[in-house]
Amino acid sequence: MNMQRRGVLLWLIMAAASATPGFSQTVAVGTVATETQSAASIPDFSGIWSHPFLTGFEPPQSGPGPVTNTSRRPDGRANFQRLVGDYKNPILKPEAARIVKEHGDLSLAGKGYQTPSNQCWPGGVPYIFWDFLLQMFQTPDHITMIYRQGNEVRHVRMNQPHPAKLTPAWYGDSVGRYDGDTLVIDTVGIKKGPFPMLDMYGTPFTDKLHVVERYRLVDYAAAKDAIDRNDKENTHAGLGWDFDPNYRGKVLQLHFTVEDDGVFTTPWTSTITYRPSVDPWPELICAENPRDFDHSVSRFPTAGKPDF
Repeated sequence: MNMQRRGVLLWLIMAAASATPGFSQTVAVGTVATETQSAASIPDFSGIWSHPFLTGFEPPQSGPGPVTNTSRRPDGRANFQRLVGDYKNPILKPEAARIVKEHGDLSLAGKGYQTPSNQCWPGGVPYIFWDFLLQMFQTPDHITMIYRQGNEVRHVRMNQPHPAKLTPAWYGDSVGRYDGDTLVIDTVGIKKGPFPMLDMYGTPFTDKLHVVERYRLVDYAAAKDAIDRNDKENTHAGLGWDFDPNYRGKVLQLHFTVEDDGVFTTPWTSTITYRPSVDPWPELICAENPRDFDHSVSRFPTAGKPDF
């Protein structure tokens, strides 16, 4: 990692640790751990973790799972070049199913559609889980999570409740705690941008969206079933953010639960199984283009007023 990158990451961590959340600090809600876990027992999630698959979400072994792609490649995997979400998935309420179908119809017509990632907008949670790389920087009271694009950064306050009054943010309000060898992150308050979706199939969300993430280092053998399910469903992207296919050591597994009774009939779950990256951290940024692929004017992010 070059010195410039080290400086940026250190600044991010220090700034986040000292910053005051932009929320009202009145009556707090949520559950806070009564004891802080000792530093010696906190799991170490450092390193560059790779999951270079599209569109990323791993179907669960059983029970309600995410919307998947009905368009398949000849090898049976999801066809990333044609995103046609399964609007008949029973987790979807009628209006949500209609929206997913609309996006799929655009793909089937060869038109494509705008998403947060192809428009360089923050994706929110769980949309961001599609990304290929993850790093975590852990301190006792704060965790910084950095994804592949340089502007994709999440901040998690440890052992704190959600505020009673919160202002929606791009990645929501995330609070975390350790449950033994597992990092548990609870996120609410996801901001809706111009492309409000929680996956690449256009699945919508409301202000009731609630996501719980559980990160844990597990043996390869314990994660093998999820790895196999991912290999059958998602397309391997590789190229600069890959892993060693012969690696059989510990993997970082994210198990997440999504609920939003404005969109879904029931909570659903999925996993992301990360393996250590064999490539260095890339220096990437998503650059806005004032023109879209169809030559229309893009809705790239702009600031209403100067930051300083």
